[in-house]
Amino acid sequence: MTLNNKTFITFPSPAKLNLFLHIVGRMDSGYHQLETVFQFLDYHDTLAFNVTVDKKITLLTPIPGVDNDDNLIVKAAKLLQSYTNCTQGVDIKLDKRLPMGGGLGGGSSNAATVLLALNALWRTKLDTAQLADLGLKLGADVPIFIHGFAAFAQGIGEQLTPASPKTYWYLVSKPNCSISTQSVFTAADLTRDTPSIRYSDENIDNYHNDCQSWVIKHYPEVAKLLAWLIEYAPSQMTGTGACIFSRFSSKHDACYVQSLLPTGIESFVAEGLNQSPLHAAIAAVNDN
Repeated sequence: MTLNNKTFITFPSPAKLNLFLHIVGRMDSGYHQLETVFQFLDYHDTLAFNVTVDKKITLLTPIPGVDNDDNLIVKAAKLLQSYTNCTQGVDIKLDKRLPMGGGLGGGSSNAATVLLALNALWRTKLDTAQLADLGLKLGADVPIFIHGFAAFAQGIGEQLTPASPKTYWYLVSKPNCSISTQSVFTAADLTRDTPSIRYSDENIDNYHNDCQSWVIKHYPEVAKLLAWLIEYAPSQMTGTGACIFSRFSSKHDACYVQSLLPTGIESFVAEGLNQSPLHAAIAAVNDN
């Protein structure tokens, strides 16, 4: 991609689903102990990078209502630059497709794409473990996007065991509301004592999302859409919401139900992936 005589290299920033989300305890620090399975989707934001010779980090596509210095994209670039004493800078463009406040990990995915892409483009030569440690400073979900494989996650979401959940076609629907992760995790009546499990890919239908029970009590938009979707397919909220994913064996079936959605519901159809599409793009840069 060339823009104003600048050459940009593009990378995908994929969505994730929490196929279930159990809250098994709370640490003294206030963080929650989680058990979840992450799976990626073949649906993504796109980030484009133009490396510069000065140290300036420029986000050319600000997000309305978010100061650039508070944006995880800029924070990730500055963190890598500072950690590695890199003397280069970058112009960054974001093509935003993932809904904000949806539980699809868009901000965390953006941060991970920045760390992986700039590590390759700046030739800062950090390994995956180092990048994941940096990513954890930005958010608990960033490491899964750094590692790029479907995983059973524990702790605050950073302790990852590779998993191979079955891949389906998903209809992802967003009710007309956005939900703050902080509002869910600070709620007094949130379930925090689900028993720990011994995870098995074969038993995934036996698990649930503890956040969903709280959200449907407090967000009628989510409760109404979930009740509608369950009539057509197994459906569940991802993360802390508000997005709901419905599971289908074919793209055709998912698209058919999408065509029936109530007016005004934002949605997309995507295939589940057990490997992130970002990593193939990073490998192509590293091979050059």
